[in-house]
Amino acid sequence: MSEFITGIVKNISLLHLNVLLLLGLALFGGTIGGRLFQRFKIPQVVGYIVIGLAIGQTGIHLIGTDSLKAFDPFNSFALGLIGFMIGGELKLGTLKKYGKQFLAILFMEALTAAVFVGILAAVAGYFLFHNIPLAVSFGLLLGSISAATAAAGTTDVLWEYKARGPLTTTLLGIVALDDIVALVLFAITANICGVLLGRSSGGVGVELAKLGYEVGVAAVLGGLAGFGLAKLLKKFKDEDKTLTFSIGGILFVLGVSVALGVDMILASMLIGVIMTNVAPRRSQEVFSMLERMSSPIFVLFFVLVGAKLDLSQLSLPLIILAAAYLVGRTGGKILGARLGGKMSRALSSVTKYLPLCLFSQSGVAFGLAIIASQRFPNEIGNAVIIIITATTFVVQLAGPPFIKHAVIKANEAGLNVTEEDLLKTSTAGEIVDPALPSIDANMSIKRVLNVFSSHDAFCYPVVDPGKKLVGVLTIETLKETFMAQELSDLLLAHDIMETPPATCGPESTLAEAEEKMRHFRVEYIPVVDGGGAVKGVIEQRGIGKAISRKMIELQERAAALG
Repeated sequence: MSEFITGIVKNISLLHLNVLLLLGLALFGGTIGGRLFQRFKIPQVVGYIVIGLAIGQTGIHLIGTDSLKAFDPFNSFALGLIGFMIGGELKLGTLKKYGKQFLAILFMEALTAAVFVGILAAVAGYFLFHNIPLAVSFGLLLGSISAATAAAGTTDVLWEYKARGPLTTTLLGIVALDDIVALVLFAITANICGVLLGRSSGGVGVELAKLGYEVGVAAVLGGLAGFGLAKLLKKFKDEDKTLTFSIGGILFVLGVSVALGVDMILASMLIGVIMTNVAPRRSQEVFSMLERMSSPIFVLFFVLVGAKLDLSQLSLPLIILAAAYLVGRTGGKILGARLGGKMSRALSSVTKYLPLCLFSQSGVAFGLAIIASQRFPNEIGNAVIIIITATTFVVQLAGPPFIKHAVIKANEAGLNVTEEDLLKTSTAGEIVDPALPSIDANMSIKRVLNVFSSHDAFCYPVVDPGKKLVGVLTIETLKETFMAQELSDLLLAHDIMETPPATCGPESTLAEAEEKMRHFRVEYIPVVDGGGAVKGVIEQRGIGKAISRKMIELQERAAALG
């Protein structure tokens, strides 16, 4: 028996236990960090990254490089999920309305940032190293990488603050396409750097052919998968199967993309684009389900982003280059986005606030930096990785608050809500009808009937002389009473009222009120304050009307923004 137990113990992998421990720590710690930062009115994604910094390469090294490497497939899944969700926002109507605006702003902000960073980094590099080819190479590589914008950090803030409107739509379109521009620029500039540094492996045409393969195959793969998944989901109405097929389809495409060496984010984004346009109703259900289950995935993703950042290798020359990169990228994004907005005659809210939403960078920027380190390992590769790491630390912390400020100032925060969101945020006191009369416990049936005939409510509170709740009268109770007509004239409200199974306070959410109604199987619930005084009664149908009215108001507000 002891040998059997020893054999089992030997077969237990300590690595697996560590991975489970790290997963729990990252999720638990990241969630706490996010909540703490929310208390200070800072987007929760900043808290996730700070927790990652504390336990990762910059902090106490609780998560080592081997563990981070093991999480690469998970990071790919998270990025694919983000790409899919962004694709779901790109409806044909949106593209027709904002297409020209997207392209004008996209090229202006990306190219202006690349030019500004390229010039500043090249100048700083020359004064630091006194080597023109090396300085120009720094400028070209950092300039092309600066065009990329982090979709993950951007969308997380937009979803957290339920943003909807022209600014949000334009921003999602820009971050969805930004990475393609960065890939094109990098393919060209990396080849030029190869010539300057004597490491050319082919012509610009070869690099562009590689890029065409990556983008083209990803587009075909994502498009075919999107059509197939949309057709498949039309045949299944079960929520569990719908979610399983959707996640399975995304994972399959991501795996094929990795195997073929093509852009997996673009592929997953196109799945979302095709689905939302081919099967709009079913796709909305899919996006809603994925949004509800994706929270722990995104928490873990951003904690790991923070854990990867290693700022310990920064030296004075690299700090100067990083500063040049930050100044050039920030200035270029701001100026380029404003010029693009004015050129395309975008709404003033877009032109004014979009430049504040383009600071974040991570995934693609890291990927390009790693490619640069592999192609130019001795001269500038490691330095590029350190610079991108240091600047990502700054922009990932500073970027989300700017996005939050922009969507609030553009009046787009809180407009992208579901009925479930409204039920959780609306209170009973907001929808209770103050004009609904209360029925005195000693009121005659004839007078009670007059009250019912003068109002359209199905349920009324019955109160004592001190206006405290003692019961309720429903239309069903009246029907039963009038079946015994010989007694009806002798009865008072007190004689036929029912004792309500539950009450709620004015501050109770509508979700809590509905839960009590379902639990006690009633269609109404009285609203009373802390002292027991009646504020009114809310009915199930009244909740439905109030939520529908709020949804319509929010949709009209979003439409009025342009």
